Amino acid sequence: MKLSSRVFAIITAGIAGALMAIQGTFNSALVKIVGLLEGTFIVHLIGTITAGIVVLFWGNGNFGKIGEVPWYAWLGGVIGVGIIVGVTMSIPKLGVGAATTAIIAAQLLTAYLIDHFGLFGMKQLSFTYLKLLGIVLMVVGARLLLNK
Repeated sequence: MKLSSRVFAIITAGIAGALMAIQGTFNSALVKIVGLLEGTFIVHLIGTITAGIVVLFWGNGNFGKIGEVPWYAWLGGVIGVGIIVGVTMSIPKLGVGAATTAIIAAQLLTAYLIDHFGLFGMKQLSFTYLKLLGIVLMVVGARLLLNK
């Protein structure tokens, strides 16, 4: 991967991470007023409508290949509901920073397990001592950030 496309991917991931913290905050505000499951439904409904509009105008995929999708890929929507519920339950109790820290730490550990074993059809990427050191530093940092 060229450096410029790698930098763009990192910036894009950073923006997505920032949006996740903002979304969790907004979702928590919504859930506080309408209820946990109702808020989760509203978030997914609005997301579905938004995705439909985006596909309508800019989609270039192929719904005809839907039969080729592996069974586990269908679980993304179910997992999305679990994510929204978990985030909106944890943010009011922990605060945005602490909840996001815990989320990121768990996300990293899971991501590196997926990479190392090449799970779910992903390219297998070796786990190195430098990655282990990075995870240890993240866990230590997470522990420090989670202290009250």
